[in-house]
Amino acid sequence: MAASTLVSVWGPLRPGVPGLCRCRQPRGLWAHAWRLPEPAGSGRSVAAVSGPGASGTDRYCLELLRKRDYEGYLCSLLLPAESRSSAFALRAFNVELAQVKDSVSEKTIGLMRMQFWKKTVDDIYCDSPPHQPVAIELWKAVKRHNLTKRWLMKIIDEREKNLDDKAYRNIQELENYAENTQSSLLYLTLETLGIKDLHADHAASHIGKAQGIVTCLRATPYHGSRRRVFLPMDICMLHGVSQEDFLRKSQDKNVRDVVYDMASQAHLHLKHARSFHKSVPVKAFPAFLQTVALEDYLKKIQQVDFDIFHPSLQQKNTLLPLSLYIQSWRKRY
Repeated sequence: MAASTLVSVWGPLRPGVPGLCRCRQPRGLWAHAWRLPEPAGSGRSVAAVSGPGASGTDRYCLELLRKRDYEGYLCSLLLPAESRSSAFALRAFNVELAQVKDSVSEKTIGLMRMQFWKKTVDDIYCDSPPHQPVAIELWKAVKRHNLTKRWLMKIIDEREKNLDDKAYRNIQELENYAENTQSSLLYLTLETLGIKDLHADHAASHIGKAQGIVTCLRATPYHGSRRRVFLPMDICMLHGVSQEDFLRKSQDKNVRDVVYDMASQAHLHLKHARSFHKSVPVKAFPAFLQTVALEDYLKKIQQVDFDIFHPSLQQKNTLLPLSLYIQSWRKRY
């Protein structure tokens, strides 16, 4: 999709973006969350979040999320208490799978690890999980909420296919990957909330695809440092951009147009997800809080003229916890 055809989505290609309005700092319950430590904080803080009866496996999942998926960690904190530990387990499971690709030197080893998790999920549904922290917490979540096995296996299968270091052939292939990983994770999160609703599933599908596209964009500088490019080839070819252009961090307009097209597609998915707002049960909204972080990144990349390598995009948003709380309080996604 050419950049020129997407003006109606974002407005003019290089508009200024108004800043967030100022809000008073919430009190009460949020005062605790506002003081949450950074990902590299102490284990004692993790135990405080877990509660006095937390197990070692529960704390392991929390620490893993704080270090590897801080945004997911913050979003999970704002879930109802009865769903929170299960959401931590699901996200920790996703992190374990996601880091396989970067932690192995050979595909064969990666395949062996994926096989371990396939067997682990089978064992979990036979009430015999292995003595591995994430597996034990995932087993508890499955027992507590009767989670659908199919979604867990889809995440593993798609991560396994993605072990090949190949760029996505087209945007649809990236969206399919996102549907089977990020959207599946959202379907499971909805199950922890006791939600079985078609409109909620539709919203989750679009949010998951937006998450996949944004993740691909955000990871581009990191992948480039390792001489890898995974951006969809069809969009790159449309604008006459090669992988080498991204490896040398080109700031040419055609490179920015590739980024613009992908960001616009993510923006469209968020727009579609929000079109179901009036039909989605309010109880499901906490599962979709990650839209706050997605919207934040898309606004930032627009502000820097779609320069995917701009240093500001690598900086943590210190106001994210507050933004998440406000969105949760307003009952929106």
